[in-house]
Amino acid sequence: MPAASAASSREILKGLHAVMASRAAAQAKLNKVVKIIAEALSSEVCSIYILRDGMLELYATLGLNQSAVHVTKLSLGEGLVGAIARDASVLNLDEAAGHPDFAYRPETGEELFHSFAGVPIVRRERAIGVLAVQHADPRGYDDLEIEALQTVAMVLSELIANAGLADRATGATDAARDGGPVRCMGLKLVAGMARGHVVFHQPRVLIEHTVAEDTEAERHRVYAAFDKMREQIDNMTSMAEFGTAGEHQEILETYKMFAYDEGWSRRINEAIDSGLTAEAAIERVQQRTRMRMRQIDDPLLKERMHDLDDLANRLLRIVSGQLGTAAQMGIPRDAILIARNLGPAELLEYDRRHLKGVILEEGSLTAHVTIVARAMGVPMLGRCRDIRQLVGEGDYVLLDADESTAFVRPSNTVEEAFDAKLVTTQKRRAEYAAMREKLPVSKDGERITVMVNAGLRDDVAALAVTGADGIGLFRTEFQFLVSATLPRRESQQRLYRSVLDAAGDKPVVFRTVDIGGDKALPYLDTDHDDENPAMGWRALRLALGRDALMKAQARALLEAGAGRELRVMFPMVSEPWEFDAAKALVEGQRKWLADHRKPLPTKIRYGAMLEVPALAETLDVLLPKVDFLSIGTNDLTQFLFAADRANPRLAERYDWLSPAILRFLRRVVTACDAADVPVAVCGEMGGRPLEAMALIGIGLRRLSITPAAVGPIKAMVRSLDISALVPDIRTLLDAPNGDLRGALTRWAEQKAVLIG
Repeated sequence: MPAASAASSREILKGLHAVMASRAAAQAKLNKVVKIIAEALSSEVCSIYILRDGMLELYATLGLNQSAVHVTKLSLGEGLVGAIARDASVLNLDEAAGHPDFAYRPETGEELFHSFAGVPIVRRERAIGVLAVQHADPRGYDDLEIEALQTVAMVLSELIANAGLADRATGATDAARDGGPVRCMGLKLVAGMARGHVVFHQPRVLIEHTVAEDTEAERHRVYAAFDKMREQIDNMTSMAEFGTAGEHQEILETYKMFAYDEGWSRRINEAIDSGLTAEAAIERVQQRTRMRMRQIDDPLLKERMHDLDDLANRLLRIVSGQLGTAAQMGIPRDAILIARNLGPAELLEYDRRHLKGVILEEGSLTAHVTIVARAMGVPMLGRCRDIRQLVGEGDYVLLDADESTAFVRPSNTVEEAFDAKLVTTQKRRAEYAAMREKLPVSKDGERITVMVNAGLRDDVAALAVTGADGIGLFRTEFQFLVSATLPRRESQQRLYRSVLDAAGDKPVVFRTVDIGGDKALPYLDTDHDDENPAMGWRALRLALGRDALMKAQARALLEAGAGRELRVMFPMVSEPWEFDAAKALVEGQRKWLADHRKPLPTKIRYGAMLEVPALAETLDVLLPKVDFLSIGTNDLTQFLFAADRANPRLAERYDWLSPAILRFLRRVVTACDAADVPVAVCGEMGGRPLEAMALIGIGLRRLSITPAAVGPIKAMVRSLDISALVPDIRTLLDAPNGDLRGALTRWAEQKAVLIG
């Protein structure tokens, strides 16, 4: 059987165009359609299933028994056809009966056929039917044939929708019109509280015409749309407020790279060659992108695919003349934006004075749009399932991202509780802000060093806002995670220098890049497929194995730190020799700069992160080599308990305030004190007042925490008598009673310690 080509796809579309233009009834049209497709693909069977009353009904066929038409029905997920519609995915099988989803329907007579290929018929992002072909010989259909089927399925969606044959999707407004109060749970992406009225982003354009009359005219429309889109992206990257160094600028550069990608424009042109209109061609390529996204497990690569999806939406709106996103039309004051997902550039188009919050059906903590929202100071909640079906345009919403919750059409009681919390939160923030100039000194006069963790250039502003003592952990990998290619040394140097300049005379500890494992980079092939990424080929292990990457970063850090003191910390050190190797690598770059008479830091302080428990057993070897030690409690805890912190079933099972953790940390602190090596805790544990109190009780005097936690920790320290705490903590750890958290909570309440 000859492979389908762009020319044969064009012939199929011409035949379909003639059928669609005829005055025949819908059934007669579909009967002709299956004949056209079967003949063009030399296929013995062609069938169309349409979603009607929640079931996939065999509506037209050539090759199966005609008596099965309107009789054979499959539910979503039932059989091969049901699986295709449920997942909006493609199946291509040389032996259909061998597939686990295969369901035999004797009335169809399909036992004569072995090969099977099916594609979803998609309308408004949902499958409204399935187009399938079958052949007696057991053979797979080739890629060009599948491509032709998918192109035809786009045209069929128009025919089916215009004839009103398929179930109509229930609109969000229809579903919500008679709804009462709804509470939606999600994932906190950007902290904060907001109230406002629902505005739908609505990036999708409904395509009315799929078959082209004039291929060259459609091609020129796409060229013009590309020019306009690229101009928009260029203007966006030059916006004054986002023109400074920082991760959001890196994101926009990545976005710009996609906009100028010749491969993307070539695929759209190929779709136009097959006979599609400009809009349908863009949508066709976009559908292919979405199908690839469903097969990608890597969250970072999937996020880049979301950026491409965002650009396709933008191009589609331009070419259709439907510039109808809420951003272009203007949003009202106090708007809560609702979307399936957003690209970073789409979010930047909104008026920051009016946009109060964002709720997404998808979204992730590492998404580009999350980083941009954080830079904009917009609260954002992600992974709110079916939010677009639960709310209507203009609905009143209370967004509490801090509690991962949104209240839609709230009751008076809920609104009163929200108002009370908002007042309390604002009052507490005002109190913490007033403490900016106050030092974290305990009631008995001990000074605690409180620093912040950072990863974005804009995070450095937290030093002035909170009065923190410095940056105890700057995560350098963020620049790598948001970049489409390995960041150049010059780009790294600019970021590090801008961070040091912004920090002024306050110290900054740069942690060398912690990538690999669950933070894989699509442009960096590690040749490792870790079943347990957290304990895999990552952090310092990867950096020492890819020393060119680490040499470039070391040079960038040394150049950025010229003329001042530089602090460098290596992540996930397991044994002292790894620290030695990493330090030697940096020193080698310093020697190269010195030999070439380049300016150097006045001093370099080297540190290690204790995250792997094994390192605690060799502290006597390590401590004489380091200038400081930082304990990474997030990874350390999961390694000590053999409990993945990303596993929801284990998240609440193991407590930071357990004797095992605190005894382990006490042993490390004692060893560091004996060696006169400063030791700090970097992690979420240090940012919780009760946990921080316990850490202080076992001897820790340095904490590096999130900026939002600085105020509460300062308040706790200033209400604490450390001399009274230390002996009581010692007693509790020497003879634990099973509820250490409860015991510490009661102690804090009795001593009037502010633990929140």
